[in-house]
Amino acid sequence: MRQCQAISFCPPVDSKYDWVGPPDRYSNIRPIRFFVPADESPLERKLRELRQETQDWNQKFWANQNLTFIKEKEIFILSKLHALGLGQKDEKGRKRTLDAEVMADFYKAFLSKNFAKHAQYNREWYKRNFTITLLMGQVTLKRYLKKIGWK
Repeated sequence: MRQCQAISFCPPVDSKYDWVGPPDRYSNIRPIRFFVPADESPLERKLRELRQETQDWNQKFWANQNLTFIKEKEIFILSKLHALGLGQKDEKGRKRTLDAEVMADFYKAFLSKNFAKHAQYNREWYKRNFTITLLMGQVTLKRYLKKIGWK
């Protein structure tokens, strides 16, 4: 069964590999279509499902974070331009920008305001990736033991 509704690309039906798609426009993360072998063991399935859940979780976090960043940055720029008595466009109709020093204030404030959220994200990311790495080790060991005839 082909399920490509949430991802804008769909690998060939007979593919035996994971496929990585183009970056998402909101999160900038490349979606992955994980290959599901016909003889997938329960341990391999657990690993694949955790990888997919982690991919979905990561996608959601960064899409929300990036949209928040863009909105807050635009509000900051507009308020600074308004305080300077300037409109959004210059005399030639080009969008006005602020210099790096002024924008540094925004970046610092945004990072400070979101510090706890980023710290929580990092803790969860490490936890998930440690578990994925452990499961990958177990899957590799089981495959090797099966290959050499160990039961």
